[in-house]
Amino acid sequence: MADSDLIHKDQYYVAVKVFLKKEGKLLIIKDQWGDWDIPGGRLKKHEFETNLEDVILRKMHEEIGVDVQYDLGAPVVMMRHERIEQKPGEGADPAIRIFAVGYEAQWIAGVPEKGEYISEMKWVSIDTFKPEACFVGGWLRGVQDYLALKRL
Repeated sequence: MADSDLIHKDQYYVAVKVFLKKEGKLLIIKDQWGDWDIPGGRLKKHEFETNLEDVILRKMHEEIGVDVQYDLGAPVVMMRHERIEQKPGEGADPAIRIFAVGYEAQWIAGVPEKGEYISEMKWVSIDTFKPEACFVGGWLRGVQDYLALKRL
């Protein structure tokens, strides 16, 4: 492959996200950039061979605590999201792109606690929540797709 072919390819981070349900509600979190999100996050470089369920467990522990127990289901939504994570003028393109696989999970027990990089969390009604009031970009489309599946 010629070098010129590479400049036309995009680079994505890969993430796993969890649509955590409890009694007709969905858990949403506000992240360190002040954006609403759902629990989960990017794979680390050393996790290339790691089982995705183990990556999900790590991210859930980091973001909502080790006491939350859940039954992880299958992937239900694929998402592509773009965000700014560095200040303009710091060198590279400040926009990063994330491809995420959204899994559904059923809460079993435990009280979610805000992780180090989480500023807020709340349970919202799957039936009445309006995601456009909180989410933007690919996360908005992903939550809309998920809610459309649940509201059939």
